[in-house]
This record gives sequence, structure tokens and C-alpha cells, in this order.
Amino acid sequence: METFDEWLDTPLGHYVVAREQAIYDRVLPDLFGFYALQMGVAAVPLLQTSRVTHKFTLAWDTAAPLLAEPDQLPFAENQFDVVVLPHTLEFQALPHEVLREAFRVLRPEGRLLISGFNPYSLFGVKRYFGRDRRGPWGGEFISLSRAKDWLTLLGFDLVDAQLDCFNLPAQNEKTLQRLAGLERAGDSWWPFAGGVYFLHAVKRVAGVRLIKPAWVRAGRRKRAAAMAPTRAHTEIDMPQTEKK
Repeated sequence: METFDEWLDTPLGHYVVAREQAIYDRVLPDLFGFYALQMGVAAVPLLQTSRVTHKFTLAWDTAAPLLAEPDQLPFAENQFDVVVLPHTLEFQALPHEVLREAFRVLRPEGRLLISGFNPYSLFGVKRYFGRDRRGPWGGEFISLSRAKDWLTLLGFDLVDAQLDCFNLPAQNEKTLQRLAGLERAGDSWWPFAGGVYFLHAVKRVAGVRLIKPAWVRAGRRKRAAAMAPTRAHTEIDMPQTEKK
């Protein structure tokens, strides 16, 4: 049985990876922190352009540095600054629980990036009417609107959503190249029918207030005290900077 990671090494898989990698490469360099986690598609280093200090890759059915079930992550709460889910939800029996775990291990204001196959596209048509259940066609495609609803219910705020991969889901590389014009026209002609969607969300926690380091707070208090004269002092007693 061909796994999804093995399917990614086919011409159509290369096409999907290239389109998605371009999206991740555009978003990840602007996200910072100490820890980032990629869950799934272990053969593709999607975090390669990330500026996060420590990057980890996790899988559950293929070789990877970390092995664990996505709905039962062996990490403490508020551990990661960035979590990436490339086609993870399609192959999980409890995709909502996977998102719940992602929310748990993300720190407040942490970022979640998701890519998934759009069931309302030519990719979805191929899966629905085709008999091939290898690779992605054996997964459960989750609609963009449904994924958005789940994220909102869990406490995420949506930052960005877009669709891509408007070409035909053909396995022949020459066919994909010959019909490359569909990619350029798809965003204008049928923007809702991209084969793959991308979501960028941020974890919001009610009542959480970011606290600055003690040395920053102390510095502000000292400056405020120096600039606040008392009634006992005259103008001559004030700091030289205040006279200006």
C-alpha cells in the first residue's frame, strides 16, 4: 500500500510539494521563537526557511526523528512557537483532537500553519469518483470552511487563508507542464476550486497579558522617577535634560 510520503515522490506529488513549499517559504521567515514542530510529511523539510531556533519533525507511520500519535502528543503545554500540519488532518481518525493537541502545545500567540486537500476541487472529484485509494486518495478530505470552524471553536484567530494547486491532478509530468496555464488562470476563474488550501492561525488565550522582562520595567520606573519633580524642588534642582 503506497503511503502518502511515497506518493509525494510521484510527479503529481512533486507538483503539490513545490506549490506548498513556496507558501511555507513565504510565511515562515516572519515567524520567530525557540521551538517549531512539523507533524507529518517527514520526508519534506517544510521548516527549512524558518528562523525558529529549534525545529522538530514528528510522524506516526513513517520514519522521522520523533514518533507519536498527533492526537496524543508527548509534549508539555505552551511548548512551541510554531506548529505545522501538512496534510495531517486527512489521515487521522480524530482530526479535531489533533487540532486540540496543537492548541495545547502552542504557547499563547503561537502560530499554526495547515495545508490540506480541498474536497471541492478537481482533486476532490478524483478522490470521490476514483477507485485508487493509495496515497492521498485514501484520506478524508476536510473542507476549508469546516477547518475554519474547528479553529475558531478551539480559540484560534485566523490570520490568512488561501487556495492553490489549480492544475489537473494528473500523474504524468508532461501533462502537468502542458496545463500549467490553469495554475495562472485558476485564481481568477475558479478561486474556490484550488486543489490545496492553506490556513494560518494564531492561538489566543483570554486574560493573558504579555509581561516584559524585569530590567525593562525597572528602567521605565527609574526614568519616570527622574522626570517627576517634587514640590520641594525648584526648577534648578531638576535634571539638566528637563531644562531643555
